[in-house]
Amino acid sequence: MSQDSRPTHDLFTQVDITAGSQVDPNATGAANEQVSLMRSMLAAQDRQNELLEELVSQLSAAQRQRNQELGQWKQANPELARHCRIAAETLSQVQVEFLKSITEEISESADALLEGEFMLNEFVDRFGPRLAHLNGVLQVLAQLGSQTPPAPPSPAG
Repeated sequence: MSQDSRPTHDLFTQVDITAGSQVDPNATGAANEQVSLMRSMLAAQDRQNELLEELVSQLSAAQRQRNQELGQWKQANPELARHCRIAAETLSQVQVEFLKSITEEISESADALLEGEFMLNEFVDRFGPRLAHLNGVLQVLAQLGSQTPPAPPSPAG
């Protein structure tokens, strides 16, 4: 075997990774300003999180109070609560039939409703109040007749 006389190149070279001798003072000032802005944003985000936690706490307390009062009413009026549940189930069926008739009416007069404001106003006047009142009554009856949820366990402290 003969030896190859071609020169070999180094596979590795040296790279100078030392910091440059000149530091731009404007770049340092801009970096400090960015750090300051980020700290301000972080502080604002922390405050926002605190406010959200306080808001959730307030809303939860109000909801617990309403649930407690509703539970007390149901315990004081168990027969009326049962009648409310039965009435809500019946009105729910009425609501389904009413919605069917509304959707049929919409299908039959779709072009007129799309083209004429008079027909749309007539439709809303005819069905809107009845639907709104039915929904309101149904919601009240359903809430009064709903099963009382079990009380959440109190936190052990």
